[in-house]
Amino acid sequence: MTDSISETTQPAARPGVLDIAPYVGGESKVPGVNRVIRLASNEGALGPSPKAIEAYKALAAEIHRYPDGGSTALRTALAARFGLEAERIVCSSGSDELISLLTRAYAGPGDEVLYSQHGFLMYPIAAKSVGATPVVAPESDLTTDVDAMLAAVTERTKLVFVANPNNPTGTYLSAAEISRLHAGLPAHVVLVIDAAYAEYVVHHDYEPGIELVRRSTNTVMIRTFSKIYALGGMRVGWAYAPDNIADVLNRIRSPFNVNAAGQAAAVAALEDLDFAERSRAHNDKWLPWTVERLTALGVTVTPSVGNFILAHFPDAPAQNADAAWEYMKSRGILVRKMGGYGLPAALRITIGTGEDMKLVVDALSQFFGR
Repeated sequence: MTDSISETTQPAARPGVLDIAPYVGGESKVPGVNRVIRLASNEGALGPSPKAIEAYKALAAEIHRYPDGGSTALRTALAARFGLEAERIVCSSGSDELISLLTRAYAGPGDEVLYSQHGFLMYPIAAKSVGATPVVAPESDLTTDVDAMLAAVTERTKLVFVANPNNPTGTYLSAAEISRLHAGLPAHVVLVIDAAYAEYVVHHDYEPGIELVRRSTNTVMIRTFSKIYALGGMRVGWAYAPDNIADVLNRIRSPFNVNAAGQAAAVAALEDLDFAERSRAHNDKWLPWTVERLTALGVTVTPSVGNFILAHFPDAPAQNADAAWEYMKSRGILVRKMGGYGLPAALRITIGTGEDMKLVVDALSQFFGR
């Protein structure tokens, strides 16, 4: 037996898998810095509802028990909160799992998965993981372009992902535009509306996808508890889908895919309407406050309806996005670089607490020498 093993004797991953660039989340620590301000992952500024925390703690003595595989209480709570049919709700380990499940169920080698130019990185990762080809449609003013999306549809297109609002741009499509997109798609194509930030949107022309799901057989709305409900560590997501797609998802998901504590915390978070409203009101105050001050510093900010902003920096090496990111990191402030999204001149900054945002503005003021 030799001391080394040649590559030819190793198991070979399926073609395309090694082409995947692994998803890298926002940083959470800075060596040598005790207090770190985490604004890189769009986590809820106020943290989770106290009621959700209590529900989580109450499960401590029951962690030897398997969770309810059907997430019955959570689906019932979601149905009551949003006026939905519980049997058409599928719960998941974060909305990321739903992206993977839908891609696995409806696409494969030779198929195409379509998404917009600056869409969520998990869409192409999911496509490549099943051997499908990710296809990018150009955007207009950092916003999903319906005409460009429809022009990119081919006979091989099986799924179309639209993040609405979109991460990382913060822009959105009106309900009329989403309906126009759906109307232009062949009936066999699944339209996935990723509405992770829906709870932050207050514009009257916005609709997260519920009505379109109700009147079609090829539309899915996916949501998460990681943003306004601040349960990112629990990994809880959900889909509202036509009966035919809900049936498919339930056939291929893991039998106990949502942990018991996550289910309990999510139910409690849904019931705490006052806390969710305070979280939205906090964002409504501090997002425009931050935009106004960054604009005054010469930073261009893309209009956002989420709990984050996309800030564009000058090209000069001493004042560009990389330099700003390094400077803020040295101050213990973590924001997100956007090179992976094709936006190397921009940083995504989560709206944190009021104190967090004041420190961001102070740091950038000093960075620009103001």
